[in-house]
Amino acid sequence: MADPAVLDEFVDFLSVSARPDLKATAMQQVMGMTSSGDGTQLLLSHAKLLAALVDLTQDPNEKISADAYKSIINLAAEFESNEDENLNNLISNKKLLSVLLKTVVEKSSCNADNACKVLSNLTRIPFGCRNVMECLGETDFPVDLVKLVEAFCAKRYNEKGASLDYLGMVLSNLTQMPEGREFVLDKERCVVQRLLPYTQYEGSTVRRMGAVAALRNCCFETDYHDWLLSDAVDILPHLLLPLAGPEELSEEEMEGMPEDLQYLEEDKRREENSDIKKMLLEAVMKLCATKSGRKTVKDKQTYIIIREYHRWEEDPSLQQPIENLIQLLIMDEPEPGMENLNEVEVPENVVKALEQAQS
Repeated sequence: MADPAVLDEFVDFLSVSARPDLKATAMQQVMGMTSSGDGTQLLLSHAKLLAALVDLTQDPNEKISADAYKSIINLAAEFESNEDENLNNLISNKKLLSVLLKTVVEKSSCNADNACKVLSNLTRIPFGCRNVMECLGETDFPVDLVKLVEAFCAKRYNEKGASLDYLGMVLSNLTQMPEGREFVLDKERCVVQRLLPYTQYEGSTVRRMGAVAALRNCCFETDYHDWLLSDAVDILPHLLLPLAGPEELSEEEMEGMPEDLQYLEEDKRREENSDIKKMLLEAVMKLCATKSGRKTVKDKQTYIIIREYHRWEEDPSLQQPIENLIQLLIMDEPEPGMENLNEVEVPENVVKALEQAQS
């Protein structure tokens, strides 16, 4: 079915009004095409077929609508850059974005998880994030970021059993954008506080990863560091607890340490996912970018937690990030005028040396 002309005729079988048996057969053909690169590119270049797939996500037959979603998930998984014109055709489809966002927050939807997966794939790159943020920001659109957060954080939000775990990945992707971080860090909305418990959520690695990634992204905003580390948010224990183990610490070592990190149970387990552990380390590193942030992080005995974690961690890929953080925690304060590490101008020869070391 590589001939575009054949696809033109094939679209008729993908109409919502087509005979159910023909529609089901046609959907199986489409799903098969999404398993190959050539098939994916052909489908993405065919506007009428894409439009038909979007319509079929609303088909009254649950099997047909689920297959339509699975096909779009596969198509969206091809997103790797901003430069693929065919992929841009997908993310620029306003009707698709509208259907996806409405499906996510519809409590009776059987395809809410599938919609979350498509959005997760589409928002992996800035172009996708921007389009979704624009859609959410339209004044007459019934879904906004507030509703997405409510759906993600509410227990058993979906009446059909959808977990909405991948909505966490969507939120983390959206926080790649300044406006996404601004929303999560809005002091009146308390969004960041609602995400904190998920750093320890054992029910889903995907949900945990999405929440941690969103928090890590928000830690890039140095203007909010004092607030994030204050009692109003108290982000630090939530970042450190997944890295903390059952090791017995002395009273002296625990002095100043957050209560949630003291006297942990003998069966306390650390985070197992390496990507999540790396993001937790990166978040703590970012909180050390300013002088006041470093002081708070150091005063709360973060070094003790990371020291014990370093002794326990066996993943070679995490050794350098851990050692970088330890170095930051034990080093003397920089000279006046160089306290904000994000604003320090690194000499060109040092930059080249670092690049050579990484290559």
